[in-house]
Amino acid sequence: MKDQPAPTDDAGERIAKFLARAGVASRREAEKLIEQGVVTVNGETLTTPAFKVTPDMDIRVDGTRIGKPEGVRLWRLHKPAGLVTTHKDPQGRPTVFDALQGQLPRVISVGRLDLTTEGLLLLTNAGGLARRLELPSTGWTRRYRVRAYGRVKQSALDALAQGIEIDGVAYGPVRAQLDQQQGGNVWITMSINEGKNREIRNVCRHLGLQVNRLIRTAYGPFQLGKLAKGAFEEVPGKQLKEQLGRKVCEEVGL
Repeated sequence: MKDQPAPTDDAGERIAKFLARAGVASRREAEKLIEQGVVTVNGETLTTPAFKVTPDMDIRVDGTRIGKPEGVRLWRLHKPAGLVTTHKDPQGRPTVFDALQGQLPRVISVGRLDLTTEGLLLLTNAGGLARRLELPSTGWTRRYRVRAYGRVKQSALDALAQGIEIDGVAYGPVRAQLDQQQGGNVWITMSINEGKNREIRNVCRHLGLQVNRLIRTAYGPFQLGKLAKGAFEEVPGKQLKEQLGRKVCEEVGL
């Protein structure tokens, strides 16, 4: 930028992050807006996404002033089957975000649930929080109710607690409890910590089971509970801080 010194290294935040938190666009999309020359700070056209800004600056996109980003927020959504967890699907399938359009500010998901998986999906307006909660090092348990065609013994499920390798992919410990046999199907409660792609389905397939319904009931301390299918609720700020803990709150600016 011309004639305007950047804030010191310990002041402000990068413009792309600021715009993302303000709900204008994702960081990548914000970088494209900067490339297009439509982002100004204090009247000067911005040329780099590395520039740091503070809320007191006059930040505009296409001439519209962008206010101070809202605080970190988190919602619980009961995702129904038939929706993909992406903002734009190349196959044109309906998305979670299409279903929520106009009901929430711009949000992103904490991890994903595939097309046919139901249950708890966490949504947040803060990319930093989403990335933090997705890390395996967070150690949060993802719990699922699984209905699968076939039969299995509890002893086979118990063995999963040691971890397992399937088709060259190593999966961490899986805690599994056989709940009931219902006709040709079994119901199992399974808990994992890593959440690798299609992990539950792959583990069940290895056991000779074909998953025909998969419902996530918990993600760390956050529970699906009695939330109706398709409904969402914001996690109160006080509860969010209690569940995340001081260290995570400091990391994500809560």
